[in-house]
Amino acid sequence: MTSEVLDPVRLGVAGLGRGFMLTLPSFRVDPHVRLVACAAPRAESRAAFLAEFGGSAHDSVEGLASDPNVEAVYIATPHQLHRAHVETCVAHGKPVLVDKPLAITLEDADAMVRAAKTAKVPLITGPAHSFDQPVQAARQLIKDGTIGTPRMALAFNYTDFLYRPRRPEELNTDQGGGVLFSQAIHQIDMIRFLMGARATNVTARTGQWDPERPTEGAYMALIDFEGGASASLTYSGYAHFDSDAWMDDIGELGHIKAKNSHAATRARIEGLGPVAEAAMKGNRTYGAVHAPDAAPNPEHFGPVIVSGPKGDLRLTSKGVELTDAKGRKFHPTPPDPAPRSPICRALYDTLRRTAPPTQSGAWGLASLEIVHAILASARTKDPIALTRQGN
Repeated sequence: MTSEVLDPVRLGVAGLGRGFMLTLPSFRVDPHVRLVACAAPRAESRAAFLAEFGGSAHDSVEGLASDPNVEAVYIATPHQLHRAHVETCVAHGKPVLVDKPLAITLEDADAMVRAAKTAKVPLITGPAHSFDQPVQAARQLIKDGTIGTPRMALAFNYTDFLYRPRRPEELNTDQGGGVLFSQAIHQIDMIRFLMGARATNVTARTGQWDPERPTEGAYMALIDFEGGASASLTYSGYAHFDSDAWMDDIGELGHIKAKNSHAATRARIEGLGPVAEAAMKGNRTYGAVHAPDAAPNPEHFGPVIVSGPKGDLRLTSKGVELTDAKGRKFHPTPPDPAPRSPICRALYDTLRRTAPPTQSGAWGLASLEIVHAILASARTKDPIALTRQGN
């Protein structure tokens, strides 16, 4: 952690729902940002924000974007609102950190990237798991030549995602529901970052196995990269096997995980109708429940192995394991000071040091294209060529 005196970014937040709640523990302790304003439709959430952070609270993103005390905006609203909210903020000259995915449609993502470019303000895509400390450390080890040029990667994750409380649109693929837009985007983001090469095509299959939750709950994808490298991605959100058992029983957000948590997730929504389930999700927003303290471990997105001619890197819940001809060596990566601190530092470096991160709006657009390619390949059973990976 740097000892320099920081001038934190004055950050406004659009949306105080679940996305904001996941990043809030890091915002509270990281010195690179200071929350100064919010926009949210629920008066209870706005009141809770003012009680904790002071500043100002708005009932519209337009009001937040025009707030003179707001230096940049974190957009944590539902996927389908991202385009309108980004365009509003950049029109007011505000740099934007927009939660993944960048958008639902490629047309909206194209428009967002254009709007930020026209306004000449930064657009950063995140939080996303390429910011995780182990992923950042693995990328540095790759850049240092420890395994040579990456040739192959494996990423897989088995979670309870589909059975967490959902609003109806979150179970509708056309509205950004299912595991592709919210979960595949994480794996794609990590793998592209680690491989360090342009993706060229995608072959994939998806699974819809529960008629009561009629959207994609699983997928397998093979991504080819320039230079002949490839990556295999597998994900299931059907709440059976829990791959965190292979991550030291540490959950995605960096906390020790309770045993049999997948069964508990299913049990919580059993017998609920859509209205009651949506209300349960609404009760998880800021001002309704307590956000946990910053986790003692980095965040992760399941087991990941990257292979090169000189060795293999295995990403764990606490760091990176390098295996090469000399044996195994572990590189610990503690959260410093919190799991999502790299996102805060990226925003700070972009605004204070004009050093934008890899995860720009164009980067988010390229990852979103792969999401759509997975859906297209699963539908046609053919490889899908990629055309938006050059930025």
